[in-house]
Amino acid sequence: MESLDTAKLLFEEKPLHTPSLTELRDVLAAGLGSCFATVSVEVVECPDLSKAPFHLAGSGLNGTPALIEIGGPPYLLPVVDRTKLYDLVSVTKRALHGEEKPFIVIGAGAGPFPLVSSNCEGMFNLRYSPPGTVVSESHLAMVTAEREVVVRKIPSTETRCALLANLLVAEGNAGPVLKVSCTKRTGNKDFIASIRTCLDNRYGERAVGLGGVFLLREGKAKQHVMSPFSTKPIHTEEQLNEWLNFYDMPAPLVNVGTLVTNECELDLRLQHFHSFSTHGHGGHYHIDTTPETVEYEGYFVAGERIVRVDKPVNTHKFGRD
Repeated sequence: MESLDTAKLLFEEKPLHTPSLTELRDVLAAGLGSCFATVSVEVVECPDLSKAPFHLAGSGLNGTPALIEIGGPPYLLPVVDRTKLYDLVSVTKRALHGEEKPFIVIGAGAGPFPLVSSNCEGMFNLRYSPPGTVVSESHLAMVTAEREVVVRKIPSTETRCALLANLLVAEGNAGPVLKVSCTKRTGNKDFIASIRTCLDNRYGERAVGLGGVFLLREGKAKQHVMSPFSTKPIHTEEQLNEWLNFYDMPAPLVNVGTLVTNECELDLRLQHFHSFSTHGHGGHYHIDTTPETVEYEGYFVAGERIVRVDKPVNTHKFGRD
């Protein structure tokens, strides 16, 4: 199956509120103290994220960073629309308004099901260099008939996602980033929801979006991996949870994705992170299951814009957890 013609897709774009990194540091340092026993928020020069333990395709996160949301859960639920295949390179070129820019793409979405003849989770992680070189460290996760998880690399020749995705795109330059380190969760929200709530409490209607990578250094996380496409319509959260496969997955887990504090009237998913690892685990991150021992370390940049691609006309609000 071929991907959709990017030139024919509807792109909608809105600016995001972009506080300085020092302001974001102060907001999160103050707010996260009620969520974790130990909190450290700093503005640092971005480490080389292509090296262990992060294994990204690009080394940095800077250079006109933007958030992209493609499609959405209504293309998966209640019944799948298999025509919804998107080429990440061509979508990003159009979103960045330039054919000749290098860029990185990292984030969470549905994987390229034609590649493995099965529905799968996508952990997108690639670097593009003009005029056409792609280096991919992307992964996918799928389940076997026995509900065992299989995680595999996506080859550099495969640049498609399906149905839905939440992505950070940028030129991939070095530069200052927000480093957030937390241990021992004391609140009832996951790492990303805790960050998002702090920002929402501070900025309200002014939408702030972050994208980047975080490492679950210690502990375990509740994660799901989708089953093969359902032959029956899925209409409720209960039916959805029966179809999904939930696992307790051990650290270290490398998570890529985005968060935004409100929907900007674009029917956005507020947070979405997927993880991969070097030890055969990966999936959709929900929350750590070891709050007493968990350790997080994340690197984030603030998106300057949100770009909405192929927004569903007929929408709903379930399946976004």
